[in-house]
Amino acid sequence: MKLTPLACMLSSVLLLASCSQPPSTDSPNTAKTGAEQQATEYSAKQVASESEKANAFFEQVFNQSVSRSPEYQTYLGMKSDNDKWDDNSDENAKRELEFTRQDLEKLQNTINYDALDAQTQLSYDLFVEQAERQIRDFKWRFHNYPVNQMFGMQSDTPSFLINFHRVDTVDDAKAYVSRLIGVEPRFDNLLTGLKTREDMNIIPPKFVFEHVIRDSKNIIQDSTIIDDFSKKVNDLTDLDDNQRAELVSQAQAAIDQHVVPAYQKLIAYLVELEKKADDRDGAWKFRDGAAFYNNALKNYTTTDLTAQQIHQIGLDEVARIHNEMHEIMQQVGFEGDLQAFFQFMREDEQFYYPNTDEGRQQYLDEAKTLIDVVKGRLDELFLTLPKADMIVKRVEPFREKSAGKAFYNRPAPDGSRPGIYYANLYNMQDMPTYQMKALAYHEGIPGHHMQLAISQELEGIPKFRKYGSYTAYTEGWGLYSEFTPKEMGLYGNPYDDFGRLAMELWRACRLVVDTGIHYKQWTRQQGIDYYVQNTPNPLGDAVKMVERHIVMPGQATAYKIGMLKILQLREKAKKALSDQFDIREYHDVVLKNGPLPLSVLEAQVDKWIASKQA
Repeated sequence: MKLTPLACMLSSVLLLASCSQPPSTDSPNTAKTGAEQQATEYSAKQVASESEKANAFFEQVFNQSVSRSPEYQTYLGMKSDNDKWDDNSDENAKRELEFTRQDLEKLQNTINYDALDAQTQLSYDLFVEQAERQIRDFKWRFHNYPVNQMFGMQSDTPSFLINFHRVDTVDDAKAYVSRLIGVEPRFDNLLTGLKTREDMNIIPPKFVFEHVIRDSKNIIQDSTIIDDFSKKVNDLTDLDDNQRAELVSQAQAAIDQHVVPAYQKLIAYLVELEKKADDRDGAWKFRDGAAFYNNALKNYTTTDLTAQQIHQIGLDEVARIHNEMHEIMQQVGFEGDLQAFFQFMREDEQFYYPNTDEGRQQYLDEAKTLIDVVKGRLDELFLTLPKADMIVKRVEPFREKSAGKAFYNRPAPDGSRPGIYYANLYNMQDMPTYQMKALAYHEGIPGHHMQLAISQELEGIPKFRKYGSYTAYTEGWGLYSEFTPKEMGLYGNPYDDFGRLAMELWRACRLVVDTGIHYKQWTRQQGIDYYVQNTPNPLGDAVKMVERHIVMPGQATAYKIGMLKILQLREKAKKALSDQFDIREYHDVVLKNGPLPLSVLEAQVDKWIASKQA
């Protein structure tokens, strides 16, 4: 029997479903089920009182955490400490661990789990799961590369100032200058951490250094930061020219005396560290690397799937998607094999805008139009809509050469900043038009913007859940959001549908290559070859993706695992509810509780199904 595309896709979920387990806790108050359920009955008043007490605790812990993080305050649109950076020393990391231990102990000793309402019990479970994970993961805090081509203080610092530090008053401008001065001690702590890793022989592979050193030099050689500051100060209406000039002069002095020396020290250290680097790419090279990678997979996928199981799911999905691509080849009348079709899609000029400023603007304009079309049809998919708007922007020049293809920044909760879909238009050959729709749907609407904006606008759940994140849930939703518009008829052009499949194929290959590098000890080149042989993406995409795998072990596996689970749960609900199934209600169930581990999401869907059947 020929399986439908969705049925084929769900065949890979069978393994996923059998291996997904609910988060375990050591809490003595954890809920009991079935015959173990305690006999105590609590009145509605008692439940309301205990739930209020628990939620007040969650709010207190969240607010205290935010008060210790000036950067997170800025992300949230707050200006309490906008002249400071977070304390990025290991001493502070140890203090934060102690706060987590104390908070967990207080929760378990003062809150009666069984007297909580269902929503607060869920908050309790999630709080315990997150705290225990943070405690468990502390031993791995140096098993990473805090400076790499994807992210790191060298690029995050200017990006943060440009995109998040608002200048609405003179005090805000002075706070910006204070942050510029604070870059130097911030980088000193970074260097201390890098030297600790060096002593542990946790050194990035050779390819990383070229990117990071180049980008660091670019930042201190061009005028990116001072241009941003000048523009923000010039937009202040209550200053005269002399006041503006004085503020700009202070900022330039801070850059010259603190920012430039900080980058110069980092560059000098990296130049020397590069001499110790080698070409071993996988986490297996670390001390206890296998245990670290297994833990990373568990955290990113929120399942107990092994590296081998994830690798096999990837191989199965690659085969399925290749079959669907053959069907599109027949639709468009292409003669040749799949590799020839890939080559055609890579090289034919009809699929690319010019690599000029005009071509880039054309891409941005089209992306905005695509999102506007979906905005007009959201009532077909959702009962809950976000209040926050979103915009499309080009990735800034200072980081576009090494940044990813696209990404999303959530809106400020106070409405001062919209959600932002960033498109990397450094090389237009890396941004084919046939992938535009799927990319816009994933990063924008109905993807990350819908999920993240709705999450932080939810009522009745604690903030740690509103602003929380589980990669498999968040990125699984993003990938699922590429698929959903197909059911709405928005991929009418077969080439656009091929683009959707190409992006899904890309995520399926991630399962294979991530586990290949970190579990099967593949080389960087083996990973690149796998992408080039199995996807239509250009070589540059393959290189960037493999290098991303290397510096972020396990992260890229979350997308496909999350999507498969969301699809599996949807099909489960459809089968159980038949005519009662409403896609809008299903999406409400998925989104209305904020980010969740996949096993917890499944429990919420099961509860919804049961309530509909009652």
